[in-house]
Order: sequence, then C-alpha cells, then structure tokens
Amino acid sequence: PLTALYLAALSAEAGFPPGVVNVVNGYGSVAGAALAEHEDVDKIAFTGSTAVGKKIQEACARTNLKRCTLELGGKSPLVVFDDCPDLEEAVRTCHDCVMENMGQCCCAASRTFVQAGIYDEFVKKSVELAK
Repeated sequence: PLTALYLAALSAEAGFPPGVVNVVNGYGSVAGAALAEHEDVDKIAFTGSTAVGKKIQEACARTNLKRCTLELGGKSPLVVFDDCPDLEEAVRTCHDCVMENMGQCCCAASRTFVQAGIYDEFVKKSVELAK
C-alpha cells in the first residue's frame, strides 16, 4: 500500500490532473466490493484468485457493465524434463522467470518442477546463478 500511495504522491507532484491516479486503501471485501459495485467507476483491474475474480466480474456486469480486466489463477509452474536440450538455458530461463522485477510479477514462475534425472545438476546450477 505504501508504494501505491507514494506513486500517487509523485503523480500529483508531476502535475497529473486530480482524478487521473486514484489509490483506495482497504480490504477487498469492503473497499474492493464497493468499487466493483459503484456506478461511477468505469473500469476495474484485479490480479488474484479465480474465486474473487468471478465475484468482481459479476459485480461489474450487474451494475453499470464496467470494463473489467482480470489476471487470475495458479502459481505459474515451469517444468523441465530430462531430455532438455540445453540445461544452462533452462536454468537461466527458470531463474529469470521468478526473479524478474524482483519476483513482483503476476506471472512469476514461483514453482519449478524438474525431472529426477537432471534434478541435482539443475539445483547446483540454479544455486550458482542465484549467488
């Protein structure tokens, strides 16, 4: 929340007109629901669970048919098999997918499954890269 508030302050300082950047703090079940249901809100964007996304989309449709952008779902797994043609590249890709933007990415690959035959070597190379 503090990052969003600071960004809003910088936006105002940079000269954005009032109302262009708005930050609403609060719990989703209260503040989020109020925004999704409000007739004067024209657009909602949400990243999170599928269950909550469904509720938001229903509220957007039920009220003023506001535009709704949803990024929902699982934990973005990566799977690396024994027959991987370039283990170094696989390790770099997996590393980049979770470390990009300090891991603050809605599609960050937060789970990596590696087949047993290459697991130990994959872990060794991953540790070296992380250091």
